[in-house]
Amino acid sequence: MPGLPIRLRSSHPLTVGSFGNADTLRSISASEIADSCDLVEIRLDLLDAATRHDAPWRNFTQSPILFTARRGSEGGTGDLDADTRMALLSEQLDDTSLIDIEVASIAEMQPLIKRLKELDIPWIASFHDFHGVPEIAQLQAAKMKAREAGAAAFKAATELGWDLASIGPLAHFVANSDDYPISLMGMGPLAPASRVMFAQLGSVLNYGYVGNTPTAPGQWSARQLHEAIQHVQKRPPGQA
Repeated sequence: MPGLPIRLRSSHPLTVGSFGNADTLRSISASEIADSCDLVEIRLDLLDAATRHDAPWRNFTQSPILFTARRGSEGGTGDLDADTRMALLSEQLDDTSLIDIEVASIAEMQPLIKRLKELDIPWIASFHDFHGVPEIAQLQAAKMKAREAGAAAFKAATELGWDLASIGPLAHFVANSDDYPISLMGMGPLAPASRVMFAQLGSVLNYGYVGNTPTAPGQWSARQLHEAIQHVQKRPPGQA
């Protein structure tokens, strides 16, 4: 049966602990995970076949698990095609609480999306820009495509650089999405500050790394991010 249930609400920001290597995945304890994040992300594209076969995440009995097999054009390792990524994700459905599928992959991964609907397993639709900040209209269009396809939430990660002017429109984008859950985060030098700010404004999934290997530029450790989010004042629902 699928993994632990998870509910995504804009008024309740969650911290995701993402694993950057197999050694950390094999060595960390379930209690350490539960103390540092609300759910874990397993990047299947970063793991070798032996680790995937051993499935060390089955020791994390207290934590919901998000599985990702990232496409190469959006930061994935190995430039895996859609069939390979679907196969990797399908192998883990018994342990799955949530799955990440890129907005750009929705059409080619319809067989998996149909299967997730049959099993009542939620999925998020993600968008990554490692080169700069896209126009808000582009993010709105991707969000709409995610929603229409049945995703439980829309996730966007964008390279901020030192572009202070871009933070305001992005903050407004996440703060005015009470009707549909959004996960929003910056990458690069302004990423740490942006991740806490966007969590305050309603970002539902907020990513940090577990161990010593970040899985995106500018990540906090999951424990640091989790503590920071717990200590900031959350935006009351309905207030932008």
